[in-house]
Amino acid sequence: MPTHLPADPAGGSPVSSYLYRRGRQVLPGGLTRSTVDLDPHPIYMAGGKGAYVTDVDGRRYLDLNNNFTTLVHGHAYEPVADAVAQFLRKGTCFAYPTEHEIALAELLVDRIPAIEQVRFVNTGTEAVMFAVKAARAFTGRSAIARFAGAYHGAYDWAENGQNGSISQGSIRRGGTYRGAPESVADDVVVLDFNRIEGLDEGLAAHAGRLAAILIDPMPSRAGLLAPLPQFLEQVTRFARANGTLIIADEVLNLRQSYQGASARFGLEPDLVTAGKIIGGGFPIGAIGGRADVMDVFSSRGKSPGVTQGGTFAANPVSMIAGLAAMQAMTPEAFVRLETMGDDLRSRLAQAALSHGAQFAITGSASLFRIHPKAKPPRTYADALMTAGETVRMRRLARSFLEAGILLPFGAAACLSTPMQDSDIDAIVHTFERFLEDHTEAHKECRS
Repeated sequence: MPTHLPADPAGGSPVSSYLYRRGRQVLPGGLTRSTVDLDPHPIYMAGGKGAYVTDVDGRRYLDLNNNFTTLVHGHAYEPVADAVAQFLRKGTCFAYPTEHEIALAELLVDRIPAIEQVRFVNTGTEAVMFAVKAARAFTGRSAIARFAGAYHGAYDWAENGQNGSISQGSIRRGGTYRGAPESVADDVVVLDFNRIEGLDEGLAAHAGRLAAILIDPMPSRAGLLAPLPQFLEQVTRFARANGTLIIADEVLNLRQSYQGASARFGLEPDLVTAGKIIGGGFPIGAIGGRADVMDVFSSRGKSPGVTQGGTFAANPVSMIAGLAAMQAMTPEAFVRLETMGDDLRSRLAQAALSHGAQFAITGSASLFRIHPKAKPPRTYADALMTAGETVRMRRLARSFLEAGILLPFGAAACLSTPMQDSDIDAIVHTFERFLEDHTEAHKECRS
């Protein structure tokens, strides 16, 4: 890095600005993830400890992103760091299994009611991809149903329908990128989360060819929507009556409780995908579920119905880190996070109400989202932001950033175990200050 940095056109973050200009020379758009916020350039991080991160310009922030809800224990969690450090001199990965994958699998099987057996992969995208393949192999059918707006990774069939308009019972045509095969949409039925009207008809029209219904029990990207019990009951009733499997995508929402999201909300899936918190900050994904369905992956004495490998699948570093992180997530740890989350959501909602501001709060357990809406959205269509609402949310995110808090834009924010009551106070006070400024500015515009 040069001693004398060029001036930062945006002002205030010379090192981050320099790194972004440097990155654009060798990386498409300057980055390797399209989910990184650019306002006007990304913030480059130097490190983190506990609930806080420090950027390359020396600024410290309370982290409500935690690598998109992955770091349930925050940054540089010592039990994970110690366990990984002790193992690293023995190796990093092997072509053969280690006992560490068994230990993490045993923990998941013991905790998650729907999981009888597990296969590990490297990402949430892979977990969903192989869960869909397993459902196809088990049922002999090719089509899946999913709900508009929910994010399930980058597998063509899983991402088809995550954006765009909603058409009850219809198949969404086209993919999420230019050139995506239109034929993919022929095997994807897109419906609206929480909308009971037309659900049976939309599913029934394709009953004979639906291998699975792919559902995030509380879809974050679609608005962190609380599932209606009768909606989940209707999905389950159809699946059981028509031999269709239910895939619960809990890559993000496994942090909902000690037993995960499905158990919390009363869903009984055949397959569960997991990731994020189960890796302790290292790359991971997992497919779990009924033993008879998971048997499609088995090659013992036969050719597997679905061949699943991966050079780094079940690598011991991720297994060891994940085990240390999950062992520390006791029932008491989940309760403490949920208590803080309940307090935060209640105080944020009360602040909006007392200021007469059109902001609503969604979420549960350690997750929350602030919406520029008069009331919490129930469906994906309700959660979509207008241009004006987008501007308001961008102002809110900037206000938090200026106060030293990283609030994700258009995604779930999350709490982590090292957070204290003082951190919750800081979040609420920052929101209140924004509302006060927003109210005063609105008054000035009207006068």
